Amino acid sequence: MNSNVREIGRHSPKQLHFEIDAIVSKLSVLRENSLEERQRRDKPPWLPSRKSLVSILEGLSAVLFPNRLGLPAFTEGGTNYFVGHTLDVTLSKLFEQVRLELQFVTGQDSGLSKSEYDRAKEITQIFASRLPNVRALLDSDILSAYEGDPAATSVDEVLVCYPGITAIIYYRIAHELFNLGIPLISRMISEIAHSTTGIDIHPGAQIGGSFFIDHGTGVVIGETAIIGQRVRLYQAVTLGAKRFPTDENGVLIKGNARHPIVEDDVVVYAGATILGRITVGAGSTIGGNVWLTRSVPPGSNITQAQVRNEVYVAGAGI
Repeated sequence: MNSNVREIGRHSPKQLHFEIDAIVSKLSVLRENSLEERQRRDKPPWLPSRKSLVSILEGLSAVLFPNRLGLPAFTEGGTNYFVGHTLDVTLSKLFEQVRLELQFVTGQDSGLSKSEYDRAKEITQIFASRLPNVRALLDSDILSAYEGDPAATSVDEVLVCYPGITAIIYYRIAHELFNLGIPLISRMISEIAHSTTGIDIHPGAQIGGSFFIDHGTGVVIGETAIIGQRVRLYQAVTLGAKRFPTDENGVLIKGNARHPIVEDDVVVYAGATILGRITVGAGSTIGGNVWLTRSVPPGSNITQAQVRNEVYVAGAGI
């Protein structure tokens, strides 16, 4: 046996002293003085649960695609029963998380008022009513991925194997909740998608149908980005902000339109970075690793060589 191991083994847990009380005390002081704690003092500490949201996303995915993301097989008529039962259970869980977010926002530590309770119920009901539209959009996304990737052998393969589709499913769910005034849960869902797929789509982004993210890892789409129909992005594409304006006190201005508009039928290849409130015209192609900070007209074909030449000409003062 290693001598170091033998030495460690001689000390029982009771003989080990880690100065726990001193560490707890210091952490308490830091916690009390932190921005998080100051913001929380007048609000209840309860927040929506990430673990519950993972379960909700699994349930909603099964409801939307029961024959592929639900149970392995159904008897005749069993699909609708499964969808109904799963939807009932999942919406009850979602209602509880919406209630927690509203309770956190209002600062109620003893529960919601009847009107706020009714609002949580109404939000959950409206969200549920939009699920058929979400499914229709996702069908167009899946078909776009299948038709746009020669390696795809079936739409089923696309649904169960492609990280881009998983990210889009979660985004479309989060986007509906974001539009219903539930931003915290929406962001938590987007971060679950990000950690699962490596694709970061803010739930506030507006994305049209037949959207395809191929490979996907490293894709970033900002809050105020607007993406049209039949757009295709490859891995490591960023639709980001060029600058972050501040007010007279030096505080960041939040919510302003700062991300690109990508019109219909645009393809953006791997590693491209598109920044600022610029417009990429319909039918354009943005080449790999291009750094783009200006609008381009419809039908443009932007390459690294073109961008480098523009920089060179500008630098020469021509």
